[in-house]
Amino acid sequence: MISDWISSGKVRARITEDGALEVSCTGLTTQTKYYKTLLKEFFRKDFPRLRPGYGDYSVHIVMEYAGTAPWMDLDNLAKALLDSLCGNVFEDDHQVARLLVERRQAERDGIWMLAEAMDG
Repeated sequence: MISDWISSGKVRARITEDGALEVSCTGLTTQTKYYKTLLKEFFRKDFPRLRPGYGDYSVHIVMEYAGTAPWMDLDNLAKALLDSLCGNVFEDDHQVARLLVERRQAERDGIWMLAEAMDG
């Protein structure tokens, strides 16, 4: 069963049917550390039911933009987002065995992320 979206400000999250965490955040900034603070606070206050898991994880991150693509290093964005998941989804980001980070044009600016435990 898919859980309902829990929203607070610019962030919303839910647990998917297969137990993955799906997160979206509206708006974009080139200050990638902003996302780490924003998401850590969201998980602490509004989505506290997460308990860090062990083993390997797969994380898919999409930066969506409307108009011209912002001047943003995707590797820095990924680092900030992975850091925000530490202590919430997994203990440490060294547990990320598969990482896909992409930029795509969309109707509005935002970040989408899916983090899930890998089998085996």
